Amino acid sequence: MKPSLKIYTLIFAMIVGFYSLMPTIVNADSTEKIQKIDQFVKEQKEISKIPGISVVIVEKGKTVYERGFGYADVNSKTPVTSDTLFELGSTSKAFTGLAILKLEKEGLLKRSDDVQKYLPWLKLKYNGEPQAITINQLLHHTSGIPSITISNIPKSNEGNALELTVKNLLDQPLNRQPGSSFEYATLNYDVLGLIIEKVSKQPFDMYIKQQILEPINMKDSFVGLHQVKSNEMASGYKIGFMREQNYTPPIYRGNVPAGYIISNTNDIAKWLKLQLGNSQIYSMDKRIIQESHIPDQSVEPFDKDTYYASGWGVMERDKKQYLFHAGENPTFTSYFIMQPDEQLGVAILSNMNSGFTTAIGQGVMNLWEGKTVNTIHSDNLQKLDKIVSLVCVIVVGFGMFLSILLLTTLSKIVKKQRIKVALNVKRTLVLFIHLISVAIIFALISKLPEILAGGSNWEFAKVWGPTSITVLFYSVIVSCVIYCLLGLVKIFTKKQNELKV
Repeated sequence: MKPSLKIYTLIFAMIVGFYSLMPTIVNADSTEKIQKIDQFVKEQKEISKIPGISVVIVEKGKTVYERGFGYADVNSKTPVTSDTLFELGSTSKAFTGLAILKLEKEGLLKRSDDVQKYLPWLKLKYNGEPQAITINQLLHHTSGIPSITISNIPKSNEGNALELTVKNLLDQPLNRQPGSSFEYATLNYDVLGLIIEKVSKQPFDMYIKQQILEPINMKDSFVGLHQVKSNEMASGYKIGFMREQNYTPPIYRGNVPAGYIISNTNDIAKWLKLQLGNSQIYSMDKRIIQESHIPDQSVEPFDKDTYYASGWGVMERDKKQYLFHAGENPTFTSYFIMQPDEQLGVAILSNMNSGFTTAIGQGVMNLWEGKTVNTIHSDNLQKLDKIVSLVCVIVVGFGMFLSILLLTTLSKIVKKQRIKVALNVKRTLVLFIHLISVAIIFALISKLPEILAGGSNWEFAKVWGPTSITVLFYSVIVSCVIYCLLGLVKIFTKKQNELKV
């Protein structure tokens, strides 16, 4: 018996020893991943010019990584922390989608209902014919509302801003038959927000705060900038002349349901855990969470193997399902991605409008899953900024050249080297051609965003585009005015020694 006892004792000791080493192995693996993520985010931050980034990873109900990079405010050198507040952009849509499902569970609406049951005045047409639009079609972006309607959201901080925003759709024809195909339009979720107001008999912001955020303990999150009472709010930035530029955009309170939840990574960790089904302490029905993840497969996917659910994209990749969404506001971006089978979620918040935020989020997820990551990314706004900055230099240079010519000509008039002359047929014709050319140039300038971006306008371009666009716009206007004045001065004067024209 003694040899057997020794053998069993040895085996038991080996088993205990093996399991005692496991945390060290896991921690070593996690440490390596964390180091790679730290390096990756730092590199991407430098390339993207994003001032501040906040990252959180949750796994199996625990927050396994949470870190801030850079500055919440560049001027004051305030560092980003897990308490730093960011605008979420369109990752806010999942909160609105969840509220709709909650109201349905309470018997206050049905997703199959016609929108006009709640907003009888919202009569929209396709090819001149009135259309019935369901709540489901709004949730899944299959209502036919055009994506370009984002450019006409009214600037307002008034309590009725949401209704004003939705009423803007009354003069807007639908792009497609409702339910026929996918077209992402942020205003779908503003209409849902107004329906939530009508059904709950509460302002949208109060309903979301009290019925969604507070029950899941997101105590430091807000619904719209008007709710924010905290000094933790990050400053927002845009790219401009190849560096970050501080910018304060107009307030679009009517777009809160689609893009203006304000939060930090502390609270977003709770949100991800709720979505992944491992937050037992929160008083939210798991079934409606799961229902919000069910994609609409009645239409073609909007990307390869990717369909839209209720505020979430649902993607099949490497035989795994991922839930994701990007958020973009004029000076903030975010990206959430989750792998439900592994109960794994990643969120990235940043205080600049940049496509790099999405790339960083995807990269962090890949690194945590042990995959290789692509470190070479590009951002359309950054590319646009480089082009616009170069054009700005050319336009400003040309404007300065015209200014010198104008000042030289005016100097000659003062010195009597050029004298006033009456119009004749030839000069009248030149004047006419000159004024027509100036009018055409101004017309082209005013219509340029519409020509290039199909229905957009300069106001939208100035708010959403690089700050260099605004400089270019005014530089072109000033150069055109100088060109017009120079032409007029030349036409109405002549050199003292010039032969009579």
